[in-house]
Amino acid sequence: MKDLRTNFLDHVKNSLNGKPLFLRILFWDGHEYAFNQDIRVTMHLHSAKLISRILMGSALDVLGEGYVEGDIGIEGRYQDILAVAEQLGDSFPAKKSKGGIFRKHHAAHSKAKDAEAIRYHYDVSNDFYRLWLDRNMVYSCAYFKTGEEDIHTAQGQKLDHICRKLHLQPGEKLLDIGCGWGGLLSWAARNYGILGVGVTLSEQQYAYAKERMEREGLADRVEIRLQDYRDIPEREHFDKVSSVGMFEHVGRTMLPEYFGAIQRVLKEGGWTLNHGITASQQDDEDGHHSGSDFMDKYVFPDGEIPHLWRVVRDMAGQHLEVLDVENLRAHYAQTLIHWVRRLEEHKAETLAMIGEKHYRIWAIYMASCAYGFWRNWLALHQVLAVKQTRSELTPRPWERRYQYQDDSFRLAEPQWDDL
Repeated sequence: MKDLRTNFLDHVKNSLNGKPLFLRILFWDGHEYAFNQDIRVTMHLHSAKLISRILMGSALDVLGEGYVEGDIGIEGRYQDILAVAEQLGDSFPAKKSKGGIFRKHHAAHSKAKDAEAIRYHYDVSNDFYRLWLDRNMVYSCAYFKTGEEDIHTAQGQKLDHICRKLHLQPGEKLLDIGCGWGGLLSWAARNYGILGVGVTLSEQQYAYAKERMEREGLADRVEIRLQDYRDIPEREHFDKVSSVGMFEHVGRTMLPEYFGAIQRVLKEGGWTLNHGITASQQDDEDGHHSGSDFMDKYVFPDGEIPHLWRVVRDMAGQHLEVLDVENLRAHYAQTLIHWVRRLEEHKAETLAMIGEKHYRIWAIYMASCAYGFWRNWLALHQVLAVKQTRSELTPRPWERRYQYQDDSFRLAEPQWDDL
């Protein structure tokens, strides 16, 4: 075992290229080694098999799984732990790629398989999510104006930002695909006077959102359905369509069908906003990356993230003309930091609710995602588009000021008489 341990330590030291590694390792047999006098992270390796697996590659997957299963103990701040994990991942470059925390494969996204994946992630329990989400129960990137807002304020700002971008008007019919616990539809109905339909594949989200609309007196204006987006009847036509934090579950090969379904139920000249995680680099879409197995096994079965170019191309292919693109990468890093802190604040309740293993999964998953957004391994884009199937110019704003101010705006209507 000594040779195995020495081989591992030498491999890591030789790969550091003079960079400090603020790590101390306590081995299964009582030996310990500190890479630096400044120790910020202490790692307890309880088995020699872990080193054998790390030496074979996929270090981040091995470390993540070992931590969740209790084979590795870790002490330190999350930001230091993740920085150390990145360096250990860099020690094995054959398996290292910036940005790969979701599995990069093309899963068979059948309706049954998608429903199963959604149930796995979202049907933990509504009480669990209520512990660390904001009061509106919004499980997607918040919107910060100063970076100092609490999560409740920032999520309210995000909901309003989406409503403003879509320029929602009283009486308009809004479809929210992947409506979660109904936060956006509730906000839009109460503050913008819309009529809404929300669809979700999560039975627990469906039950909560449906009860919520009744509790808030919105049941006659907002309908919640347990329904796949592919099953929305063609006869239904909406003025606006939103999809927030949902298309990561769609699959890249399914994006044309996904945007086609949106285009099919959207009236001519109607607007749609797609809000979702995207790959930061084009080459991050393909191939297997460190951390992918961990995410696919423990967090997001069959999750895939496309690059922005693919999103814009596939929207255009379905006659959805892009009007506006906004990158909220910094906002998602900040959102995840809030979530991790709130999860830690409710650790005792969480442990009683879901147990130690699942607490570790959620804590390391959200902390690693925050780190990934901060390091530009991931991005978050809001893409606003208009349905344009005819040659005539459909109305759209001349400028973006309407998204941030209450005053009315002019629509683009070329004055042909001036030509």
